[in-house]
Amino acid sequence: MTTALAVVAMSIFFCLPTRAASSNPILVELFTSEGCSDCPPADTLLRVLDSTQPIPGAQLIVLEEHVDYWDDLGWQDPFSSHVFTVRQNEYVERLRVTNGPYTPQMVVDGNEAFVGNDRAQAGRALAKAVQVPKLDVQISSARVENGKVVAHVETAAVPSTAEVLIAIALDHAQSQVLRGENGGRQLEHVAVVKRLTAVGKAKKGETFSRDVAVPLDHPGQAYRLIAFVQEAGEGKVLGAAVVPLQ
Repeated sequence: MTTALAVVAMSIFFCLPTRAASSNPILVELFTSEGCSDCPPADTLLRVLDSTQPIPGAQLIVLEEHVDYWDDLGWQDPFSSHVFTVRQNEYVERLRVTNGPYTPQMVVDGNEAFVGNDRAQAGRALAKAVQVPKLDVQISSARVENGKVVAHVETAAVPSTAEVLIAIALDHAQSQVLRGENGGRQLEHVAVVKRLTAVGKAKKGETFSRDVAVPLDHPGQAYRLIAFVQEAGEGKVLGAAVVPLQ
């Protein structure tokens, strides 16, 4: 990480209280687009959160989800998907975001949404989220096999009926933008979601345990596998886990 990014990280989180506990996973989703000139600072912030892990007692699990509603405005984002536009719209409706959807937008644990490049608000939201106990989620035996990501996912007993989702994300990516608001810029990304799949439901009071297999479009790159448990209707995230894939 560059010195400049380190300074940004310290300026955001220097005053956060220390929490002497084992790492509590927090899912941080950023809805972004390469066609939006306000998004690169939010992309940078997400990389800072990922690389520095600045919240004491927290494991920040980040996801960068590229929406498609900028694609006809000068630059078609190569990472965009309508799946993420739909997911963002469901958050906007449930969280009653009056001026949304918009980019960049950050959502913490499915529970709080705000402008994705607002460093101060990110610090406040993460400091609050780390105080909430999380459901234990475990990923084991993760591997790439015959063009698929194969793994075993299991959880502790869930407090409410919820979906179990798997995200496959590029570990890092770069893009040279030729047109649109970011024309001429080289953009950097982290944890770019390529596929988001619901793999089952966990019933209230029961555990979840299942072998999963999800197609992988371009084997050979560095990916992350993220599993998380979320209440229905893009609700609160109850727990999450991440493992690297090579």
